[in-house]
Amino acid sequence: MAEKGRGLVRGTLGIPGRAAPGSTGKGRPVVARSPGTRRFVRLLPVLLIGGGLLFDSLAPPNFTAVPLFVAAPLIAAPFFSLASTVRTGVAAVLSVIAMRLSDGTSTQVVPVIEMITVLTAAALALVINGVVRRSNEQLASARVIAETAMRAVLPTPAERIGGLQVAARYEAAQADEFVGGDLFAVADTPYGVRLVVGDVRGKGLDAVEAVAVIIGAFREAAEQERSLEGVAQRLERALAREGTRRYGLDAMEGFITAVLAEIPPGSASLRLVNRGHPEPILLHADGALEVLAPSVPAMPLGMDLGVWPDRSDEWELPAGSTLLAFTDGLSEARDANGAFYDPAARLRGRIFPGPEELLSALTDDVRLHTGGRSTDDMALLAVSRPAEGQPQRRTTVKIVGRGDDTVRN
Repeated sequence: MAEKGRGLVRGTLGIPGRAAPGSTGKGRPVVARSPGTRRFVRLLPVLLIGGGLLFDSLAPPNFTAVPLFVAAPLIAAPFFSLASTVRTGVAAVLSVIAMRLSDGTSTQVVPVIEMITVLTAAALALVINGVVRRSNEQLASARVIAETAMRAVLPTPAERIGGLQVAARYEAAQADEFVGGDLFAVADTPYGVRLVVGDVRGKGLDAVEAVAVIIGAFREAAEQERSLEGVAQRLERALAREGTRRYGLDAMEGFITAVLAEIPPGSASLRLVNRGHPEPILLHADGALEVLAPSVPAMPLGMDLGVWPDRSDEWELPAGSTLLAFTDGLSEARDANGAFYDPAARLRGRIFPGPEELLSALTDDVRLHTGGRSTDDMALLAVSRPAEGQPQRRTTVKIVGRGDDTVRN
């Protein structure tokens, strides 16, 4: 048993008090930009104008600092507001005029050309600023549409389904990307709680369309098929129909890895059908962990390489345990040295208050592992069977470690 006060971490697994870079603390990634970089960008036009004035006052008459005054508004244009860009351009123009008035050369040909050059650059900066602002507005609108579409296709499941605690998370590799091919769904059916986690090959709108096909087919099949194997076959047929309509499965992104699970009502059993997907993990209440490998490997959905009967595997899902399913964006996340993230190694011996806390700690920890440089989206789904007397909602986010206090990458 660890000493009192040891093994308690906030936000990450086994690293006390550290927050993962690029995290908001609510599982949503943010754009990583250091405060020093932001300050430098804001100061750069001022430094250029100030440096130009200093250079002109110290350099011989044959040398000119006009390139610095030209650069100042052009650098401000894509990063600053319209008002700030105007102020930068005016400051650059007035600085050149003041310099030439002070040395009495304002009416000569070369100084006049210099002033016209800086004035032209300031006007061009305003045009650039306008183009960038319009592009940003269009991009923001496209992001809103993409996020809305993704949420419609992939709604967040309820916190409690069929007596089980449920948490789901979709983590985009980039903060400004909302459209991807990872998917999850949970349904309360006459045969128990059924769920699917999958990963479509590819990204973009084509991947979202494939996600919509799979999610729609799953929701229908989960209610109608008596066996989990039957649900998997329905998904296979749905992909085949859509591929035929689009003249081949290549239009449907080729194939989809997926794991399907079923937790019958009033039972402590768990059934899985794995179609070429990363193996789920079963976390027990005492910190023990099982990797749920299929007894017979199976091909992903939509491979169109023949038909083989699916075979489900069965495990125990005792009270207090949690099933964690995820896509390869988690298990294939790499650190700076190229080492893969190992969720089983990071989670073994850890106790979580509930599935939401598990996913929050896991997403923070994988960002810490990658240094915020994830290259693939990841979908996470955790389903817990509450123990007797366990409250429906926990407020703590602490994680208690058993055995070794620190798990290293």
